[in-house]
Amino acid sequence: MNVAGRTAVTRRISGDIMIFDIEGEYSRLTASAPNLSELIKAQLNAGRRQVLVNYEKAGFIDSFAIGELITGFTSTQNLGGTFKICGLPAKIEVLFKITMLDKIFEIHPNERAAIESFAARPKPR
Repeated sequence: MNVAGRTAVTRRISGDIMIFDIEGEYSRLTASAPNLSELIKAQLNAGRRQVLVNYEKAGFIDSFAIGELITGFTSTQNLGGTFKICGLPAKIEVLFKITMLDKIFEIHPNERAAIESFAARPKPR
């Protein structure tokens, strides 16, 4: 659970997909160590190549959080993996559209749609 302004980043596995759930406000001030990009890199080092970041319980993100996404995306892509985002709240989705991040990231409306989209593609090596 999110505690008084802190960000909770939890990890879970669904098949071959490593899911990171973001809960609360994710910013430089609220992020705890290890941060999202470090958690993603650890999973990539463990051999996982399918990454999903779920924002269904997120309330706010800042430029630090966007940087974390870009770092995680780049690390995943560099290893031939697949990186997706799902569940963006409306106000965060608007931010992604204004900044054109929706052209960079593969974004799905919910976790179910994102997981189904992984199955539609060949698995990364």
